[in-house]
Amino acid sequence: MNPTNAWLVAQGRVLASATVAESRRDRRRGLIGEPDPQFALVLPNCRWVHTFGCRSALDVAYLNDKSQVVKMHRLAPRRLPLPVPAAHTVVEAKAGSFERWGLQVGHTLEVRRASDAPSTTRHA
Repeated sequence: MNPTNAWLVAQGRVLASATVAESRRDRRRGLIGEPDPQFALVLPNCRWVHTFGCRSALDVAYLNDKSQVVKMHRLAPRRLPLPVPAAHTVVEAKAGSFERWGLQVGHTLEVRRASDAPSTTRHA
């Protein structure tokens, strides 16, 4: 998995570091094989996920086209939930993360990429 390249922000506060799954390979793999993920995984253009091959349960949030959380649930390993038609992005994290972050349905979850940060370089 690629190193973290973004931050998850909700209600004006940073919740966690994140990796945006850019490649088809990263999207297919998800958090499979991550024994204790310390970051969130953002899956753009996604409506559903599975936990076949995952070693532990995951928190999963589905975001609509306005980045609002429309559904959240905890998925045990070896599960295949139904797709969420309103979803445009899925966020996966270690089970218990959403509760710790205070994330709720209706919150807007912003993905701020490191490349979007303002430059601190001064020009003479």
